[in-house]
Amino acid sequence: MNLLDQIKARAKANPQTIVLPESEDERTIKAAEAIIKEGIAKVTLLGNVDTVKTSAASLGVSLDGIGIVDPATTDKMTEYAEKLAEIRKSKGMTADEAKALLLNPLYFGAMMVKLGEADGMVAGAINTTGDVLRPALQIIKTSPGISTVSSCFVMIMPTAEYGQEGVMIFADCAVNPNPNAEQMAEIAYASAQSAKSIANITEPKVGMLSFSTKGSAKHELVSKVQEATKIAKERYADLVVDGEFQADAAIVAKVGASKAPGSEVAGKCNVLVFPDLQAGNIGYKLVQRLAGAEAIGPVLQGIAKPVNDLSRGCSVEDIVNVTAITVCQAQATK
Repeated sequence: MNLLDQIKARAKANPQTIVLPESEDERTIKAAEAIIKEGIAKVTLLGNVDTVKTSAASLGVSLDGIGIVDPATTDKMTEYAEKLAEIRKSKGMTADEAKALLLNPLYFGAMMVKLGEADGMVAGAINTTGDVLRPALQIIKTSPGISTVSSCFVMIMPTAEYGQEGVMIFADCAVNPNPNAEQMAEIAYASAQSAKSIANITEPKVGMLSFSTKGSAKHELVSKVQEATKIAKERYADLVVDGEFQADAAIVAKVGASKAPGSEVAGKCNVLVFPDLQAGNIGYKLVQRLAGAEAIGPVLQGIAKPVNDLSRGCSVEDIVNVTAITVCQAQATK
């Protein structure tokens, strides 16, 4: 059973309610049917009920077992608007302004997650990453002890030589262009949690990457990674992390022993934290293309309850897979 099958199996074992706010997109409607048929999650679509039913009928899609909520007509609107106004009172938001904002399905979906009426949200098939993240950050906010939302990719190698049986986490490859030391430390912690909840990595070993290993080079870029490692070790007592490492010192046992003797993770890392977005994005794409690795993601992390962003070029299968990942994240938050 490959990792994606394992993720789906874990999702099926304890399905969570996932809200899909982009019901005007036919891929989303098709995915909702597939998710229900596979038993991966309970699904709520947002949109005009008649329009959703008409679209489903034209696509030959069954809506059996799928909830449909219309933000424009739901009797929850007054309650939601009052609670959103309370959340955003520091910004001067009124209940009327909140009500207008909640007509946007992305905001309504985020409020459902915030109030526990859904366990997670998946969107981005027709919305930008910024549009998906904005309501999540304003309403759901970040996890305790975390102020930085980041992303990770689950990398599945064609051989089991590296990581945990060929599975590794790469972060951050999609969100933060140039994280500072504190943000890097938070990304390290969030990535370790993702390793456990998504990739089934039982003992995350986090390597903080640089072009230097344990002071072999002196530069302000190296100093940032050194400081990030120090913060991560001090702040997260249960986090197994070390650095700064060059990539080979992080993942190759012989090189790790030579360049970083005495480190408990050198040469054994299964979670790699890159120093900036350029390195992370280039790194995962090179491994994907040159090594033939499968890259699952980006998966958002650091949000108090799971919200995941799709590529606007996503397939129906992509939506189903990301929903399964979101279910696993929701299980972990509970």
